[in-house]
This record gives sequence, C-alpha cells and structure tokens, in this order.
Amino acid sequence: MGTLKIILYGISVLLPLVIAIIAKPYTDKSFLYEIGRGAALMAFMILMLQPLLSGRFKWIEGSFGLDIVIRFHRNAAIIAAGLLFAHPLLLTGEHGIGLLIGFDVPWPVYFGKAALLFLAANLVLGLYFLPRGMKFERWRLFHDIIGPTILVLAFIHGYFQGHDLKDIAALRTLWIAIFTVAVAAFIYHRLIRPRRLARRPYRVTEVNRETGDVWTVKLAPPDGQPLNAYQPGQFHFLTFLRGGGLPVEEHHWTISSSPTEKGFVSSTIKELGDFTATIGKTGPGDRALVHAPFGRFSYTFHPEEKNLVFIAGGIGITPIRSMLIHLRDSGSPRNVLLLYANSDRENIVFYDELSEIEKGSHPNLRVVHVLQNPPDQWTGETGRIDGQMIRRYIGEDKAGDGYYICGPPGLVSSSINILKSLGVEDKRIHTEIFSFLD
Repeated sequence: MGTLKIILYGISVLLPLVIAIIAKPYTDKSFLYEIGRGAALMAFMILMLQPLLSGRFKWIEGSFGLDIVIRFHRNAAIIAAGLLFAHPLLLTGEHGIGLLIGFDVPWPVYFGKAALLFLAANLVLGLYFLPRGMKFERWRLFHDIIGPTILVLAFIHGYFQGHDLKDIAALRTLWIAIFTVAVAAFIYHRLIRPRRLARRPYRVTEVNRETGDVWTVKLAPPDGQPLNAYQPGQFHFLTFLRGGGLPVEEHHWTISSSPTEKGFVSSTIKELGDFTATIGKTGPGDRALVHAPFGRFSYTFHPEEKNLVFIAGGIGITPIRSMLIHLRDSGSPRNVLLLYANSDRENIVFYDELSEIEKGSHPNLRVVHVLQNPPDQWTGETGRIDGQMIRRYIGEDKAGDGYYICGPPGLVSSSINILKSLGVEDKRIHTEIFSFLD
C-alpha cells in the first residue's frame, strides 16, 4: 500500500503538467519558458497536497509513520519553493526582468510575488528559527497563518494569470478541485477535528512521579466508551485542559502503557520545556483531548523478527516499556536485549519494573544499564553506549533480529551507524524521531 500511495502522489504532482503537454504540445515560447511553465504547475500541486500530508490522516500516514510523512512534508515544501522561485526567473527571457522587480505588471502577478515572499518567510521560520529555539507553538501559529495564505495567493495567481488555465478547461477544473481539497483538509485538521475530540475528552485518573522530573499521567476515556486502539510503541497527541491558569497546548508523547493494560492509556513525560515543566501540576479529574494513535515504532509491525534489541536513552525508554509490557502479557518467548543509558542511577525510569520483567520468563529479557555518573558501588556498564559495547552484547548472529532505538539524537544516530557497520540491514533498524511534528 505504501508504494501505491507514493505512485499516486507522483501522478498527482505530474498530472497538470501532463494535461498541459497533451493539450498544448507545441508553443512559440522558448525552452526555458516551457521549463518555467512546468515548474509552476508541479509546484502548485505540491503545495496543494501539503495540507493532506500534515493533516494526520490515518489513510496516508498509516503505511509510513507520521514522523516520516511530516519529514516528507517539510522536504516537499523545499522542493516546491525551488520550483516556484525558478518559475519567474525562467520566464524573464520572454517577459524581461521587469516581471520580477517591476511594478507595471498584471495584477495577478502581484499575488504571485506575494506568494513567493510568504513562502520565503515560512522556510526561514521552519528551517532557521525553529531549530534555534523558537517555541513550537509560536512557529505553528505563524505556519497556520502563512501556509493557507500561500495556497490562496498561488491559486489566484495561477487561475487568473496562467495561460494554460485560460486555454485548457480540464486544467482549470483540476486547479479548482485540488485547491478545494487543500482548503477542506486544512479546515478539518485545524477546526473540525479538534471540536469533535472535545466532545469526548479523556479524564486524568492518576499522576505518578517516576523520577525527580519524570511523571506518568494515566487517562481514561469517557464512561461507556472504549479506548482508542493502539499498538505498543505508538504515540498520541494530548491537549490537557486544566484549571489554575495552566497552559493549554497540544503536544505529542509516546504511549508508555501497553494495550494489554485495560481501562487506561498513559504517557510518561519529562519536564523539559515551558509547558512540560507544569506536567506535575496535572491532577486527577483534569481533562485531555486525545488524538491517537500514530507511528510504526512497534515490534508488532514486524512479526518476522526473531529476537529484539532495544537501545534507549533517558526518557526514550517510554515506547520500549510499552513493548516490553506487551511482550510479557502476551507470553512472548522472544529473546530481548535492552541497552539503557542514563546519566545516573536516580534518573533510570521504570527501574523496578524492568527488573521484575527481567526476572520473568516472558520475554527472555536481559537489561544492561549504562551510567555516565555511576555511584561508588556500581558494577554495571559505565560511559556511553558505543560500538564496542553493542558488538559485545549483540554477538555475531544478527540475521532476523529487530533493532529499536529511541533517545537523544546523538544516541540514535551513532547507534544506527554502529549497527550498519556491523552488517545489520536497514530494514531491521527502527527509529522514531518526535521533533517537528505538526
């Protein structure tokens, strides 16, 4: 199904160009002009498909995982920007540089220029300011204003200025149809769906401290309604509705509970940013909107894997905990190795629970704790998880095993490189990167 969706996306992007070529195979314009014309047609389709990619539609993200889809969404925006910036440059051969810098141009051209300015602003915010500490909520507010503005400006510019649209009825129809789909997807994602979720808010049943700055929040659905079905290791979007002037923001967190734990769903959250610093002030009876589940970071999607190796750092243990509980409760006979890195003993999340699972027979679990600052009597591994350590614990026979990595970006990237150097196939290495999810 994933391959089919990729093919459909490619066909959609190329469709207006194909229609234009079939309807007007020959023109009196230069080759560069024709390239510029095609660039605009493809860029428009890419832009109009963006709300579908970022709208968290299960029928799109289910085959890939939402983190992959959102990264594709970001890269598609960069490609569209390149095509759109190339579009007027390539047309200057026919219309002159005044098309870019002049004011004596048809009125729809002003909409095109404005679209380029807004697009440039959107790229700067997302690629420069967001990675350098801009608050995600502030960036998303700008994105939700600038993004639809670009779509409207691009639609007006193309519809009233594009000669292809004036001459080809099929292209005009496609232009209107895909713009309508884009607007509908955005409205549903940002306005309709949140209101639907608000009709059946979950309620907080427990808030438990795991370590000094890590909390597990348990939630239950409204009375008489079932939990959202999910797989161990997946994540959800939560919007806590709390009193006392506490902030109301939507955030994505791993589901740390297992589907085998009935009646509730939980997330284990570390105090990191301005919002999560207040997570300990959440209390029983508070409500929360739950949009779930998402992601494919779960061994259940890969039943062919014989044994499992989990590599986690810090709060990255949360999806691993979910999978371990599921393995235990389902009586799995798999051999499972967990390499778990932390700064010190006090910051090991789920220490006692991991020990209990290790004492059991399902799964056949071995836990290796790795501490950077071990206590005096510590006899376990110290330092960082490196190639020598991974090689020592996973052994030589790696065929058919699955490797799941979750933690700080440095740990994830280094572990991937180490596993590849040891001959582990790409398809056996599973990660999920939770940053920059819209």
